[in-house]
Amino acid sequence: MTDDCLLSSYDYQLPPELIAQTPVNPRDSSRLLVVNCLTSQVHSVFRELPRWLLPGDLLVLNNTRVIHARLYGHKSTGAPVEILLLEEKAPLYWLALVKPGKRVKVGSEIWFPDFPGRNRKSPIYLKARVLKVDSTTGGRLLQFESSSPDLFWQAIKHLGNIPLPPYINHFEGNCDLYQTVYAQKPGAVAAPTAGLHFTPELLQSLTDKEIAQAYVTLHVGVGTFRPVEAEDITQHDMHPEWVEVPKTTVEMIAQTKKNGGRVIAVGTTVVRSLEGAAQIALTQGEQGLGPFQGKTNLFIYPGYSWQVIDGMITNFHLPKSSLLMLVSALVGRERLMDLYKEAIEQRYRFYSFGDGMLIII
Repeated sequence: MTDDCLLSSYDYQLPPELIAQTPVNPRDSSRLLVVNCLTSQVHSVFRELPRWLLPGDLLVLNNTRVIHARLYGHKSTGAPVEILLLEEKAPLYWLALVKPGKRVKVGSEIWFPDFPGRNRKSPIYLKARVLKVDSTTGGRLLQFESSSPDLFWQAIKHLGNIPLPPYINHFEGNCDLYQTVYAQKPGAVAAPTAGLHFTPELLQSLTDKEIAQAYVTLHVGVGTFRPVEAEDITQHDMHPEWVEVPKTTVEMIAQTKKNGGRVIAVGTTVVRSLEGAAQIALTQGEQGLGPFQGKTNLFIYPGYSWQVIDGMITNFHLPKSSLLMLVSALVGRERLMDLYKEAIEQRYRFYSFGDGMLIII
């Protein structure tokens, strides 16, 4: 087994003070480490991104929107229950993490409080019933019931909280800062954080330089953050996540490549969306990327053969994470670990609210 396949090869020590607790203001004032896969790296600022791209390049971004996925309810006994929604399996049918899990048995009902500002002329309620335990995540499969078809999403918006990652524990700002400025389609339980650096002004600067933008949707869920536990990383199974690669994006990618431009993925979720769709097409005997809507469980690590992207923008990721392995597949594990060492020495800010990296193959 090569070192690239060993979980321990993706470990590093990060001083706790480098874990960013709040985003910088403005968003595009974060730092940017610009990396050429073969030779060099340059320290820059994110607002200078247009300087490092070329007219005719294409940025592909993830337009998912983080939902207010953390809810607080109670059992019929009055005992409090905390729920973190993970994935919508069907309308009103969700996979969720539940605390305290051991006390929320199959068949239990969880009731949620009323909220202000709604029409009270008819009886109103929102509750969930535990249908089964999910063996993969340890979560619960919940069937929600409501007194009107749209009440569920109203309740999520009014009662829920946007869930921040556990390593962000000193944030007191507006949770909208944990949304990209182009977020559109609700469904994620975590933000595609490479996109948090963009401002409307930066997007316009890119357009002015004839750097086009296209979108995919991957609702970030448990698969992105599930820890890799096997020392042989090739034995890790990614949890499937829902992806949509629309026809317009496929056409823009094809035209970009035809014209000699580069396809730059903004974040690991976009990488998984595009490469996942391409891999599924290959299994179906098709050549090239096509429109796709479904699930992908593609796990990318060193040795992967790239099908679509020519580079990516990414944040700095947790040790031993599948995200770190994905980026290693693009730039090389040893090179990436050296880059992380340099970033730590230069006091870059890490993780969701941290600084960024641009990698061009």
